[in-house]
Amino acid sequence: MIILMGISGAGKGTQGALLAKEMGLKVISTGELLRTYGSEEQHARMKTGIFLGDEEVTALLDKALSELPDQNAVILDGYPRRISQADWLLEQEKQGRFKIERVLEFNISREAVKARLLDRARPDDHDSAIEGRFREYEKDALPVLEHLKQANMPVTKINGDQPVEAVHAEVVAAFKHA
Repeated sequence: MIILMGISGAGKGTQGALLAKEMGLKVISTGELLRTYGSEEQHARMKTGIFLGDEEVTALLDKALSELPDQNAVILDGYPRRISQADWLLEQEKQGRFKIERVLEFNISREAVKARLLDRARPDDHDSAIEGRFREYEKDALPVLEHLKQANMPVTKINGDQPVEAVHAEVVAAFKHA
């Protein structure tokens, strides 16, 4: 199992797809979990801007993982987002359900993220929303990364400010030097 971490716009989706194709892995993104396994009631709440609780998202991931023939052949994009979610993954690994091979932390400048997200031209990609995502990432995800490091998970920093091909080369190199 590989975990991708980074702010929205850091390139996780692109790099996850490239890595999955190259290594024969399945990408599970939080968005995909919600679309595939979420209930109508959960979809309705999300459309009104209400986030699902940690337990709900974890239950959806648990269901998605149990349907896979090899739970090690997975890239997680957007999970874990909170310490409780990281603890669930660590406990599952401790029980032998899967092995977390590596955490890739995509680092990217605020300017590059803004340029990428504004270029997507989605209605929720505007300056104040992007700044809000940075605050949320710093508040929630950075402690998760620190928690995973303290649990002796191998975390590799990836320079997300580079062109897609250079980032991919750095991602692939992380596994060759593991």
